[in-house]
Amino acid sequence: MDLNAENYFSPEMNQEYMSNSQYKDFLNCEARAMATIRGEWNPEPSNEMLVGSMIHAWNEGPEALAKFKAETPRMFKKNGEPLASFAFADTMIEALKNDTICSYMLEGEKEVIMTTELFGAPWKIKVDSYKPDDSIVDLKTTKSIWDLQWSSYYQSKVSFIEIYKYFTQFAIYMEVERLAHGRDTWLSPYIVAVSKENPPDKAVIDLTDDIRIQYELNQIEMNMPRILAVKSGITEPKKCGRCAYCRSVKKVNDIISYRDIGQEVDQ
Repeated sequence: MDLNAENYFSPEMNQEYMSNSQYKDFLNCEARAMATIRGEWNPEPSNEMLVGSMIHAWNEGPEALAKFKAETPRMFKKNGEPLASFAFADTMIEALKNDTICSYMLEGEKEVIMTTELFGAPWKIKVDSYKPDDSIVDLKTTKSIWDLQWSSYYQSKVSFIEIYKYFTQFAIYMEVERLAHGRDTWLSPYIVAVSKENPPDKAVIDLTDDIRIQYELNQIEMNMPRILAVKSGITEPKKCGRCAYCRSVKKVNDIISYRDIGQEVDQ
């Protein structure tokens, strides 16, 4: 079966390929990652996820946006306008459309699928906006571009880029693109970010940092033997015990101390 836009997120393709989201799923909770691959865990998207998907559909083009609206009726009125709880999505789109630099950065080939072998496994990526021989651009929605959030991993407040491991994503994207096209160097990495504030903020963020990208690739290479052992069924997946999937299958089998409440779990 050939990988394409229609089957990109299917259980079959998730079993065959590694991806950025699957890799991060394994880091967060191996049991949830395996349930997702098998098609056993597919929760309804949150309102925030739907807004992000709508803005990505807009970036892809009018046909993609029309298809998204048809497949997501819970977001829209009969006339096609977003319901009140989703109306800010149109405001975010307008903020991007009316900004010259953001519009320019989002130009290029849309939702480009690429594959290659990397660290002992086939990988797949889908690039939001791709300019061959120039740049990889990913469109991100976020609560705030500037606010910092606490990270137990870093033991400090960090930006949304660190919270959501976007350097990991770009390391995967840049290396897969480089190998798929036989390049000696990486393309330039950018995020076009738009906030969910009223009015929305927006920014173009340059992630050029070869040392950081190489560090992320080294970390991925180090983690892949364990991930591949779990994915192939050789090693039993571990439960994180805290995520929605783990809660959904949890059976109480011991008594915990009050001292355990509030302890951070490394992700």
